[in-house]
Amino acid sequence: MIFHVSMDAREPQRVAEVLAELMGGRATPFPPVAQGSWVAHADDDRNTLVEVYPLGTMLVEAEGDADFLGVPGMRMPSSSHFAMATRLSQGEVFAIATREGWPAKYRKRGGAFGVIELWIEGERVVEVLTDAMQDEYQRALTLEGWLAMLAHGDAKHRLPA
Repeated sequence: MIFHVSMDAREPQRVAEVLAELMGGRATPFPPVAQGSWVAHADDDRNTLVEVYPLGTMLVEAEGDADFLGVPGMRMPSSSHFAMATRLSQGEVFAIATREGWPAKYRKRGGAFGVIELWIEGERVVEVLTDAMQDEYQRALTLEGWLAMLAHGDAKHRLPA
């Protein structure tokens, strides 16, 4: 179970506010790690968070008995992404993407479950799943089903339904 994830963005406050809107929660400043950071609270039963740091922030180990630090770094592409649940409809998610000027499109992963690829600031992808998409995801991505798919050598094409 994942409780929080982090990402960087050119406009951390704006990104955290949009993510909080999608999750039905609220965005607040998040000063412990890096100046200018924000966090999107889902306000759910797990206290799910998405931490949003200024673009290029690198997390580094602190000396001794101290928490890690966020320090300025270089802007680079990233393979990091996450999938998140929303109670909004697909149309409402696309309306938010349009309002923000961020690319978004519906994709069916492996023929088994749908996601909305929302490209935060046009650079970082977040997969947004509506209620129906969450049901598909839950059915498709069981460990048992995944192992069966791998055993059949079909990992590139079809996920279990």
